[in-house]
Amino acid sequence: MQDYDLLVVGSANADLVIGVERRPAPGETVLGSDLAVHPGGKGGNQAVAAARLGARTALLARVGDDAHGRLLLESQREAGVDTGGVLVGGAPTGVALITVDPSGDNSIVVSPGANARLTPDDIRAAADLLAGARVVSAQLEIPLETVAEVARTRPPGARFVLNPSPPAPLPDDVLAACDPLVVNEHEARFVLGASTGPGPEDWARALLALGPQSVVITLGADGALVADGRTDAVARIPSPRVDAVDTTGAGDAFTAALAWRLSVGEDIATAAAFAVRVGAAAVTREGAQVSFPTAEEVSAL
Repeated sequence: MQDYDLLVVGSANADLVIGVERRPAPGETVLGSDLAVHPGGKGGNQAVAAARLGARTALLARVGDDAHGRLLLESQREAGVDTGGVLVGGAPTGVALITVDPSGDNSIVVSPGANARLTPDDIRAAADLLAGARVVSAQLEIPLETVAEVARTRPPGARFVLNPSPPAPLPDDVLAACDPLVVNEHEARFVLGASTGPGPEDWARALLALGPQSVVITLGADGALVADGRTDAVARIPSPRVDAVDTTGAGDAFTAALAWRLSVGEDIATAAAFAVRVGAAAVTREGAQVSFPTAEEVSAL
């Protein structure tokens, strides 16, 4: 059985990216740049980001038996990810349609494709893969029932990291397994609903009250906020200032870096301090996986 710092269970998409001067309003058409095709998906992104940093990483996902699926597998293997858990077939590879404006902000529409066919049975069949992981990370571009199965069947002692993106109502047992729950402002507001307070510190405490053992809220250029339910400590983590080119995948790079550093025993604030540097480095280049830094590049930031 292999030993992994991080097992990522999640989506693998082909990112179809177009640059625009501004994103269209409803009913409007705008012209954009030439189409660029990049390997992506929140699961695939996290796996590549972690492996590029030096983590022993495996991916459990599903892709189609098509050109996009082959592109995704090649990208994972080039980064050093163990792809033995990637299943092939059942539907076309998932696709994300992405527009990026001059400030680097993006809008994304995802067609799940094969990602929607990753089932709880697939998780149970991958018991040996889960048994070798110190940390298991998941997102919500795969079925929620599959994520719930990951939370329930991960081995004793394996930490569960969840980024609920795109946001959806979370069962109590999934929330209770999160250590941490990683959300941005939009996702925090969705999870909390009407109980959202005036600032990130309030959101973090309200999220902890829902059951997660710890919470991390990403704040873009302002870094992140961490809250540990064991100690009731809440701390702001600043980010280095950089010139953003493309924010696509930056949150995935952050979460991957956070999960990796937790797997090697760092406390959550120390891990988040490293992760914000990784996220900052990722936004200085175009694309998702191609923008992810090595550990040496993070040190030089």
